[in-house]
Amino acid sequence: MVTMAGISEIQSLGHRVTVIGPSDYHYYSGMGPGMLGSGYAPEDIRFTVRQTVESQGATYIRDRVTGVDPANRLLHLESGTTLSYDVLSFNTGSHVALPPISGNADQIFTVKPIERLYQAQLEIVSLAQKKEITVAVIGGGPAGAEVAGNISELLGSSPHPAKILLFAGRGLLSKFPESVQSSSRKILTDNGVLIREDGYLVSIDEKCLHFDSGETEEVDFIILATGVRPSSFFAEAGLRTGDDGGLLVNKYLQTPDHPEIFGGGDCICFEEQPLAKVGVYAVRENPVLFHNLKAFLQGEALQEFEPGGDYLLIFNLGNGQGVLRKNWFQTSGRFAFIVKDWIDRKFMKKFQLKQRGE
Repeated sequence: MVTMAGISEIQSLGHRVTVIGPSDYHYYSGMGPGMLGSGYAPEDIRFTVRQTVESQGATYIRDRVTGVDPANRLLHLESGTTLSYDVLSFNTGSHVALPPISGNADQIFTVKPIERLYQAQLEIVSLAQKKEITVAVIGGGPAGAEVAGNISELLGSSPHPAKILLFAGRGLLSKFPESVQSSSRKILTDNGVLIREDGYLVSIDEKCLHFDSGETEEVDFIILATGVRPSSFFAEAGLRTGDDGGLLVNKYLQTPDHPEIFGGGDCICFEEQPLAKVGVYAVRENPVLFHNLKAFLQGEALQEFEPGGDYLLIFNLGNGQGVLRKNWFQTSGRFAFIVKDWIDRKFMKKFQLKQRGE
């Protein structure tokens, strides 16, 4: 996303900025699981994109991009509208890939879009007020761990017994150091989360989960926190993509075959090296992306994106506990959560104050 000051700056150079998004709000994914645990209200983790854009004289369109025609520089929107562009920046994020689902899917949620986690919270609480329930979280990565931990917090005072099952494929947090895995596992199990690591989900039939191990599990509520994928319209448009379907971009965050198209965040595949789909890279890309959009419009030199070294890793595992790691240093428990909460609130406050003109 172009920075707050960036929209005004680009328009001051004589260019028009149009922002297209599916919601009037932007929700910060790093605080989404905490909203499940009732630690955050929806207004704590969002700011108003429409107001941000329109207050600077730009155009905001609440819609969804469904296709792109790079040869004619056209965007196709869900509403049926077609828009032309001179320079285009994709920051469309990613979505959770769904397994085959049959039957009623009313109580099957995904971790994206983030705002739906609040509806999931309300429905879980409503069910738990009526009877004993089993909640299944599918996914062995950070999202699965954080969601399961925060559901444990949410149901800690339930009037009926509640079971939280975390189906972590064949290894919880398997891409992270063993110390991160063991600390996270201890916090989750100490707070009542049952971790299963004996198979991957292959399908859902009503409320019955089917795994590649042959095992099945009947549950009352399902949250899918499995691997995320970028939109398929990049490949459908004939744009070059990476192995995960993300828009391929070079060291300038620019598509190799269409230099007027840029991208950042989860929707891209960085040609120079694989990047984990974590928010820190989107934050690091943003100033480079803004500089290069402006430079391309002005015919000036582009700036290379350097991913940087190790980043601060913090998980919010619910019940006021977390795991923090940076280079050689690691800690877990209350302190890790306090640090994450402070960083996240400070990050969001910056945008929320600006949207109020403070």
